[in-house]
Amino acid sequence: MSTTLETAPTLRVQAGGIRFAYRKLGAESGVPLVFLQHFTGTMDAWDPRVVNALAADRPVIVFNNAGVGTSTGNVPDTVEQMSADAESFMAALGLTEVDLLGFSLGGFLAQVIAAGSAVKVRKLVVAGSAPGGGEEHLLQVVQEAFSKNARDVRLPLFFTPSKASQAAGSAFVDRAAARSQGRDPESGDAVSNPQAAAIIAWCANKDADHAALKAIRQPTLIVHGSDDTMFPAVNAYEMFKHMSSGTLIIYPDSGHGALFQYADTFVAHVQTFLNA
Repeated sequence: MSTTLETAPTLRVQAGGIRFAYRKLGAESGVPLVFLQHFTGTMDAWDPRVVNALAADRPVIVFNNAGVGTSTGNVPDTVEQMSADAESFMAALGLTEVDLLGFSLGGFLAQVIAAGSAVKVRKLVVAGSAPGGGEEHLLQVVQEAFSKNARDVRLPLFFTPSKASQAAGSAFVDRAAARSQGRDPESGDAVSNPQAAAIIAWCANKDADHAALKAIRQPTLIVHGSDDTMFPAVNAYEMFKHMSSGTLIIYPDSGHGALFQYADTFVAHVQTFLNA
C-alpha cells in the first residue's frame, strides 16, 4: 500500500449543495470501509496506525461531514441530519455497499444509517458510542479534560490516568500529528456547539422498547473502553443486548479512546470481524 492516511491527497465531491472533503486509500476493490468521526474530529484526528492497517486489504474512506474541517456547509444540530449528509456523501461516490466504522458521535450516525435504506450497509463497527437514550457526560468530561492543561486535551479525555494508558495516549497523539501537508483546520464553536446539541438530544431521547437498536439487523462489532467517562460502558452492553447480531468487546484500563490505546488489537478484531 503506497498511499497512507498521512500522505493521501484530499479529494472533493459535491452532494446536496455541500462540497465534501475526503481521502481514499487501500485496495481498489472490495466493500469500502467508511469511517465516521467523533465530536469535533476531522480526518486528521484518526489514528494512522488504525486506518493504514485496515486499508491493507480493503478500500478505506475517511471524510469530513458537512461543515467540518475542509468540507463546506453548516454542521447540523441533529444526528439524523448528520446521517443524511453522510448518506449523500456516500451516494455521490457511487458506493453501492459499505461497511461502517463509527467512533463516538460517528457511532450514532452508523446506527441510523444501518437501520435505514438509503445506503446498503453490510457490517458495522461501533466504538466508544451510545444508543439513543444512552448515558452521556459530554460537557462535564470535556470541561474537566480542558482543566487538566495537558499537552493535548485528548490525553485526559480519551485515556485513563494510569501510566500505561497515558503512555499509549501520548503515542497516539504523536501518530495523529504525523501528517505535515494539507492538514484539516481545528474545529471551533461552529462545529462543537451544534455537535454537542446533537449528542445531548440523542441521549435524551429515551427509547424504552429499544426499537432503534432492534431495527439494526447487520452484524455489529461493539468496542468500548472499560473506564469511558464520556459514554460509560453500560451503553455498549445495552447495544449488545438489544441488537440482533452484536458482538461486544471491552478493553481493560481504557477510556473513550480505547480503539487508539489498543490500536493493533483493535485492528485485529475488526479485520477478523469484517472478514468472517
